Amino acid sequence: ANLRTQKRLAAAVLKCGQRKIWLDPNEVNEIANANSRQNIRKLAKDGLIIKKPEAAVSRFRTRERAAAKRLGRHTGPGKRKGTSEARMPTTVLWMRRMRVLRRLLRKYRESGKIDRHLYHELYMKAKGNVFKNKRVLMEYIHKAKAEKARVKLLEDQAQAHRVKAKEARTRRQGRLDAKKEALRTGTVVAEEK
Repeated sequence: ANLRTQKRLAAAVLKCGQRKIWLDPNEVNEIANANSRQNIRKLAKDGLIIKKPEAAVSRFRTRERAAAKRLGRHTGPGKRKGTSEARMPTTVLWMRRMRVLRRLLRKYRESGKIDRHLYHELYMKAKGNVFKNKRVLMEYIHKAKAEKARVKLLEDQAQAHRVKAKEARTRRQGRLDAKKEALRTGTVVAEEK
């Protein structure tokens, strides 16, 4: 059976080229009877006429290669065209690092883990390239806080010691004054006798 007409009609109905039309070879007679667009639509609905999928370039090889590249393959000197600076600019690396560190500092300041003075000090240190990554900065913060706590503890102890010594001095002075007064009054009484 000659199905040229059916193929042409199907292409028009399914809005594609004739090379994309598949006609079921087992149902040739039924398709041959279809002589109107309405009939062609019905056959398409029943699956006797199908629009073939778009032929596309497969992404399989690309995905495989990308996966290998993630493991560090195909990136040796022979595969590189630009300088290391062109491939990954140091400015970009710096910006990334600064943003990470500053974000951490902001978070710590807002949550109250560090006060604004320590924040400013660390901010300027980060700008001065003191911390090479987030871990180093966090360790520094822990150390700084521990040191601050230690200094505060020592200061408090010293203050308590000073207060205690002052009280002791006051008491001693009071005792001495009382003794002097007693002696003085004692002598006065003796003279009167």
